[in-house]
Amino acid sequence: MDLKNLITFIHVAELGSFTKAAEQLGYSQPSISFQIKQLEEEFGCLLFERINHTITLTEKGHELVYCAHQIRALTDSFKESVAENDECSGHIHIVTPDSVCEEMINSHYIDFHNRYPDISIRFSTGDSAVMLDMLDHNEADVIITLDNHLYNKDYIIAKEQQLSMHFVTARNSKFANRKNLSIKDIINEPFILTEHGQGYRRVFDRELAKKSLEITPFLEIGRTDMITSMLTQSNMISYLPDFVTQPLIDSGELCYLDVRDLNIDIWKQLIYHKNKWMSKSLKAFIEYVKEKEFKN
Repeated sequence: MDLKNLITFIHVAELGSFTKAAEQLGYSQPSISFQIKQLEEEFGCLLFERINHTITLTEKGHELVYCAHQIRALTDSFKESVAENDECSGHIHIVTPDSVCEEMINSHYIDFHNRYPDISIRFSTGDSAVMLDMLDHNEADVIITLDNHLYNKDYIIAKEQQLSMHFVTARNSKFANRKNLSIKDIINEPFILTEHGQGYRRVFDRELAKKSLEITPFLEIGRTDMITSMLTQSNMISYLPDFVTQPLIDSGELCYLDVRDLNIDIWKQLIYHKNKWMSKSLKAFIEYVKEKEFKN
């Protein structure tokens, strides 16, 4: 059996397309089709059903996906074990919400690069649903979510932490020193929020809906650094994780509001797919993120 054909099969199965697999692997579409045909002839079974330009895995195809991942992982592990040096090298793609991406790059990227100069990192941002889809299609190596507690048997949670969230505004706000506020006390104030339908914003809106409430923000933007900057210069309010706002709380530029009747369960989770091959570089990256991004 040609290992190249097996790797091609994995990509076609994950992407659900011969064309997308060809683009990702740098082959022509006929070459991808030929490799899959070789596998089907070798195993004597149909791996994909092809109907109206769409493909779906057959029952035997689903069985082979699991086996193919195991074979690939064992092969890659052996190659790594016989390498002449122990240095970590490779490329890692991590997908996070905007706020986590900003914090990781600003606080830790230079240190990580100094520690592992031969590991290159690609940062992308996205919503939880997009991230999980990318894991399923092997388009991301690891993700960090800010959402409800997520669990699926296909994913490994390398680290998780429940987050503290607060309504936050400028220190001279009329609400700054008030105690026992209700969400109804501030619902009609000008809000600046992260984008609708994204991560903790989606959970926030859902909890408001349970109270038959809704906020129409003055501004929606994914950049939490811009949100906090605008808060310091205005009377607007936002709802953000403490790790985003803590520096400005400590400096006295922002303050937390004492809103008692809206409790939202948000978790920060570091996740990878159970079938992902754990290279030395990926293991090193995950351990670094666990140490730096998740506080005990």
